[in-house]
Amino acid sequence: MKTDDLVALVSTNLEPADRNAVVRTLFVAIATGAILAFGIAFAGLGFRPDLTTPGALIFLAVKVAFAIGIVGLSLAYLTRLARPGGERKISPLPVALPFLVVVILAAICLGSAPRAHWERMIVGDEWLECLLSIPIIAIVPFAVSIWAMRKGAPTDLSRAGAFAGLIAGGVSAMAYALGCTDDSLPFVAIWYSGTIVLCTLAGAALGPRLLRW
Repeated sequence: MKTDDLVALVSTNLEPADRNAVVRTLFVAIATGAILAFGIAFAGLGFRPDLTTPGALIFLAVKVAFAIGIVGLSLAYLTRLARPGGERKISPLPVALPFLVVVILAAICLGSAPRAHWERMIVGDEWLECLLSIPIIAIVPFAVSIWAMRKGAPTDLSRAGAFAGLIAGGVSAMAYALGCTDDSLPFVAIWYSGTIVLCTLAGAALGPRLLRW
């Protein structure tokens, strides 16, 4: 077969690529990862016993809103990073907004509380459980996010992995919040934020290996 004949054969009946296919795959994967993460958190930790009280619901809403802000902003970037060259069109700075807000609120809380209460507000009773649980629960949503990203063609593998880890950490924090009874903004600012950042750094380190074409 001549080259011209091969080109003509390959170019026959071309159909436009579905630009939204990867986006849909990402949304489905992250939703699936979230369901699995909530199931793991419930099986391992259960729900906090005072979940029906107003105070517990308020703090749960704050924790979930913080995590949703991270996941929502990160997902908007991840859908771009899944395409070749997508990293050139984005600035990751807005993703820091939820972290900045919770740190400012935590600082206000500490400033208005006696110093004798600071250790309790920061460390709480479950700092070690939080430090371990959020990264462990995040493994499943991270894995499905990486699987979905491989359906695309990311070119900045470290950044794509970092955002996959950031989303996984945020999803995991939402799931963990249902069982966490430490209700203080300094605790959230340090331990929730810190573990989510750990997930992000792990994603950045693993991205080049797991997303290599």
